[in-house]
Amino acid sequence: MTVGDGTRAVRAGLPEPAKYEPTLPGPVFSAHFHLPGEASGPYTYGRDDNPTWTHLERAIGELEAPGESVETLTFASGMAAISAVLFSQLTAGDTVVLPADGYQVLPMVRAQLEAYGIEVRTAPTGGDAQLSVLDGARLLWLETPSNPGLDVCDVRRLADAAHAAGALVAVDNTLATPLGQRPLELGADFSVASDTKGMTGHGDILLGHVTCRDAELAAGVRRWRKIVGAIPGPMEAWLAHRSLATLQLRADRQCANALALAQALGGRGEVSGLRYPGLAADPSHPTAARQMRRFGCVVSFVLPGRAHAERFLGALRLVDEATSFGGVRSTAERRGRWGGDAVPEGFIRFSAGAEDTTDLVADVLRALEEAVA
Repeated sequence: MTVGDGTRAVRAGLPEPAKYEPTLPGPVFSAHFHLPGEASGPYTYGRDDNPTWTHLERAIGELEAPGESVETLTFASGMAAISAVLFSQLTAGDTVVLPADGYQVLPMVRAQLEAYGIEVRTAPTGGDAQLSVLDGARLLWLETPSNPGLDVCDVRRLADAAHAAGALVAVDNTLATPLGQRPLELGADFSVASDTKGMTGHGDILLGHVTCRDAELAAGVRRWRKIVGAIPGPMEAWLAHRSLATLQLRADRQCANALALAQALGGRGEVSGLRYPGLAADPSHPTAARQMRRFGCVVSFVLPGRAHAERFLGALRLVDEATSFGGVRSTAERRGRWGGDAVPEGFIRFSAGAEDTTDLVADVLRALEEAVA
């Protein structure tokens, strides 16, 4: 039976109906399980598996690759998921290609990889520039759209080139979510995300996941999770699964709000560097339109300096000044305050929430007026 994104999100990962049982079983809190005889079975020890994870992992797998056989592993955070792929697949002497404009923790990851004797090359996301440094690599790491600059690369083109060169491909799909983009369909070996953001959407849990088709690759990631112990709590896993039911509803409203906001910002003289892949005029739009079904909730733009940006943020009434993105409540921040991104002092990363579109746009335009010195 072919179903739409909303139906799939609502039904994903649910167990078979059983009389008098809940449709989504509650979280299972257990460090160990009854285990007579041989030490084998689906649930033996709480660091290895948990029934609550199983339901969530099945659900995410159904969203990442509908109708296909894939393996999904959940983690305590997005960084735990990212680290599991990188450190399970790379050893001393290997080469990895990272985006030069990716998530701000990647420079720390680079330093750790290099400390382990792994060569790290970087190139920007835009223009598929990572192709130029691919020769001899073991793993190509893509982040598209990039955070916070919102550049987009052609995943299929890069994946084909990487595989031809003998490299694996991982895609950080945090910003798009599986409803916006399915990396495995585009040729990636790993789809990775911080589920702290759009997947769960309420800004109240930390979580991450890795999905892949290849059982051997999945086994390496699973082994790394066991060694490091970067496992999710059962309550977080249950809350995440519950939140998936509204993923399509949230994503559609957030993407509509992001587009409306980007269109409104395009007419403002004090706004420069406006980026949103869903805008027809955005340099990434042609590529994004080929591989994305939704363009995400994040809009980025630049205001004339730090003080101007801070006045704007302080004048917002319906938008929380906070980091992260993908939540039902709109957030915005002056990204330069962290010091880890190569952005101007007035650079704003704005995450559109699920507020009424007219209210949100009006609040932003009013705050822009008040921010004028």
